[in-house]
Amino acid sequence: MYVADSRASTSAVSADGAVRPRAGRRRAAVAPTVLALGTVSLITDVSSEMVTAVLPLYLVTGLGLSPLGFGLLDGIYNGFSALVRLIGGHLADRGGGRHKWVAGFGYALSAACKPLLLLAHTLTPIGLILAADRTGKGLRTAPRDALISLSSTPETRGRAFGVHRAMDTAGALFGPLVAFLILRATVDGYDAVFTVSFCVAVVGVLVLVLFVPNGARTKAEATGTPPKAASGGTAPRPTLRAALALLTRPDLRRVTLCALLLGLATVSDSFVYLLLQRRLGVPDRWFALLPLGTAAAFLLLAVPLGRLADRIGRWRVFLAGHGALLLAYALLLTSWHGTALPYAVLLLHGCFYAATDGVLMAVASESVPEELRSSGLALVQTGQALARFVCSLGFGAAWTAWGDRTALTASTVALALCALFALTLRRPTPSAPSEGLA
Repeated sequence: MYVADSRASTSAVSADGAVRPRAGRRRAAVAPTVLALGTVSLITDVSSEMVTAVLPLYLVTGLGLSPLGFGLLDGIYNGFSALVRLIGGHLADRGGGRHKWVAGFGYALSAACKPLLLLAHTLTPIGLILAADRTGKGLRTAPRDALISLSSTPETRGRAFGVHRAMDTAGALFGPLVAFLILRATVDGYDAVFTVSFCVAVVGVLVLVLFVPNGARTKAEATGTPPKAASGGTAPRPTLRAALALLTRPDLRRVTLCALLLGLATVSDSFVYLLLQRRLGVPDRWFALLPLGTAAAFLLLAVPLGRLADRIGRWRVFLAGHGALLLAYALLLTSWHGTALPYAVLLLHGCFYAATDGVLMAVASESVPEELRSSGLALVQTGQALARFVCSLGFGAAWTAWGDRTALTASTVALALCALFALTLRRPTPSAPSEGLA
């Protein structure tokens, strides 16, 4: 990878949401900040996915939680960060160049929670630890994505997020594998997994502190201007009111609403893996390997789909990703029990993430000004995370009351309806290059 083109952006935005460079512009490449943040995310995801891979089995089989109890904890794990994402985004914006340090505090807080899982064996303390861990994730996500956005030019933003998500997913690929090997090699496997996870997380924090530049230098990479000029010293000081006022922008409001609606019908990864295990009778010792299928597909497709989104329109790719998720749910509802079932479901599951995770942030980045970039991204992330929190609770309750098949059928119908609504709600219109739809 090479440093991004130093000239100011002169990209044009088409009516379909694709961003295309004007004639004569040299093709930009991925900035060093993206690669540094990708390395941090790779290491951190090895740590976090070690825990995520064994947590469903640990809670349901080891501690005997019901699907409703697991749904509560899974909702906390995936949705609690929504409560602090706006705070993390706001703190990063107010500091001018504080994105790195807010993100660093979030990474450090999540790392500190890993060894505490060794001490918790009941629902309440585990819930509190997971809430603290997700607080760290909530604080770091928007500042991290803002650094990626600010270090990239508009026409390469999809590719930049794709590269970052690919590196992030490489960690998600190795994490379950490491957990699997630890469980097979040790007697007290879960305790060993939590201990190794903490040590790896500490390394990720150190890489962030040593190799990731601050916000002002990040913007300078993309614009070619000196850091002081790039930091926008004359811009008004961002406030929480100004951040919330971003929702008055039609483009960002539509993106946030669509992310919220689609999140309400997105079953969490852990439930997908539990459904696969029940359908196929996967032995407990192999359960930690199921996330590898999703991670491998995500890793292979993140960059190609990010580049495709830059060319044909990011919203089209985003909705197509939800189409892949619908197909995965449909396969789980069929009576097919062939050996290819898990491969097909996990491939579609990974395709969903590759087409939506970074692409959504690229879409939202074009709808908010630079001085409020973290806050704007946090608004979208908050809506999506809260919706997935509600979905986890609802799916767990439905599974407990009516069974897994009925719960998944309801989620599939809801996702199809929400996707159709998002297709009609989000209609890209021609915009000026400075505020175009991505």
